[in-house]
Amino acid sequence: MKFTLGQIKKNAHSKPFSFDGEVDVSELETMNNDIRLIKPVHVYGDCTMSGDQFIFSFTIQGEMVLPCARTLVDVPYPFEIKTQEIFSASPYLENEDEANEIHPVNGEVLDLTPFIKENILLEIPFRVFSDEANTENNIPIKGNGWEVLSEEISEKKIDPRLQKLESLLKDSKQK
Repeated sequence: MKFTLGQIKKNAHSKPFSFDGEVDVSELETMNNDIRLIKPVHVYGDCTMSGDQFIFSFTIQGEMVLPCARTLVDVPYPFEIKTQEIFSASPYLENEDEANEIHPVNGEVLDLTPFIKENILLEIPFRVFSDEANTENNIPIKGNGWEVLSEEISEKKIDPRLQKLESLLKDSKQK
């Protein structure tokens, strides 16, 4: 979600500059977090100007799929984040401004997408639980390099490293 400073200045003088749109944040699925799936999010809000500062107040709505903390089944997690981000076009930003989270505007284009992703990452809950009654039927039993073994299966399967020892034991019993 990108805006030019000219577009904002032109529309934000007499009344707040309003915006509404969909933002693709599917890149969050590839990062090292628990998000398994996230569809494009709906972002809407407005921007007001105060001198060289652009104050964006906006809402992010969407749904992400997270793993259940008990069973690892997919759990849809709807969210609505209300946030405010302040940007400054002033070339005289100080360290104190950065500590107050006033972001500098580089160039003539202001991109909200990284701040939308950041707010979504901050919204990920510590753990979620599935409300479904039959989650045991949906539990994943195999993954990338792992497999759940029950006691019955593990007794029948012989470790390949010990298979040669078994043949030695058979030879000694035959003698």
